[in-house]
Amino acid sequence: MSNVPPGPSLRGAVDLSALVRRANAPQPAPGASGAPGVPGVAAGPDAAVGGAPVAPGLVFPADDANFESVIDLSTRVPVVVEFYAPGLEPALGRMIASYGGKLVLATVDGSANPQLAQAFQIREVPAVAAIVGGRPVNLFLGIPSDAEIRQVFDELLVLATQNGVTGTMPVDPADADAADAAGTPAEPVEEPLPPHHQEAYDAIADGDYAGAVAEYKLAVAQNPRDALAVAGLAQASLLLRLEGADAGAIRAAAAAAPDNATAALAIGDLDVSGGHLDDAFERLLELFPTLDQPGKDAVRARLLEYFEIAGPEDPRVLAARRQLTNLLY
Repeated sequence: MSNVPPGPSLRGAVDLSALVRRANAPQPAPGASGAPGVPGVAAGPDAAVGGAPVAPGLVFPADDANFESVIDLSTRVPVVVEFYAPGLEPALGRMIASYGGKLVLATVDGSANPQLAQAFQIREVPAVAAIVGGRPVNLFLGIPSDAEIRQVFDELLVLATQNGVTGTMPVDPADADAADAAGTPAEPVEEPLPPHHQEAYDAIADGDYAGAVAEYKLAVAQNPRDALAVAGLAQASLLLRLEGADAGAIRAAAAAAPDNATAALAIGDLDVSGGHLDDAFERLLELFPTLDQPGKDAVRARLLEYFEIAGPEDPRVLAARRQLTNLLY
């Protein structure tokens, strides 16, 4: 994580699998002695973080023991995770509350929860990450200005929408009290996606990647400036190309023909799907000057797709885009 807030992206650099308990593991009863707090439910209507009043249900403590439920919640609403230490109180409650339930905040005492701190690669606090759809998102170290934080959170919501996480946590005190009495998290209220986006998301959920590509193309045709549709089209196209692919065969073909554009593009897809953007960029940019014009056109188009998948503010994208521009001109 950088001190300067970057554009959030699902990079897959953090492995949260060790934090998820097995399905048959004993579950602590909500409210039992020593049991963690229930994500999505604040301690009460007067709960506060860092001295700032917050909307009930939007801010809650998390720890090594209850983080599975936080990951589950992130499939419905984006969860910001703020790491702090004794004597350094969480500071993002008021900002989270201003989003009206579109974001929730899990606060973690990094010194008391070493497993979480290690999983998120936290070496100093305060540090802020997020989880979207069960996957980690690096945000920033320290607490930047309100304007910088809001920019990052706005981009986080865009990323969440691209990945179908569009729930909203109720913030009405009556809803929070009811959830507290039931001992269960309040259910986020889903906000509708634009029609073609929803059709594409449903198609992806059904494994129909060709259908998702078609829907995103329709959305882009209707509005070429629809950044979510452009990014969604790039993601769905990658999934379609990788459907039924044999990773071993792809890597063998690339090793046997390192100068072949088709083989390089196929292994580039594998690298990007695994979060290895640097490998994909390096391979294709090194190959680019050696190709004929059709090969260069194919590599350029694929790199632009990768840029959309990673996000335009990703530093790896910025560096690769500069290199590609130099090669073109």
